[in-house]
Amino acid sequence: MPTEIKKRESESINSFLYRFNKKIQQSGMFKEAKKRRFRNRPVNRGQRRLSAVYRARKDKEIKTLKKYAQYQ
Repeated sequence: MPTEIKKRESESINSFLYRFNKKIQQSGMFKEAKKRRFRNRPVNRGQRRLSAVYRARKDKEIKTLKKYAQYQ
């Protein structure tokens, strides 16, 4: 979705930038760029497994500490 904007003859830089920014915002390029920039990448199976093992180990540790009243 390329957008081409050319500076008009005898147009000031300020008016050109205003027109450019308005055109870009209307085209939805900013929204699309932000979506792509902050996209969460999928986690691979190995990392999911390691985090599940870590969570299970921490849960077991917390249950043990609660049992002996050492966890607040």
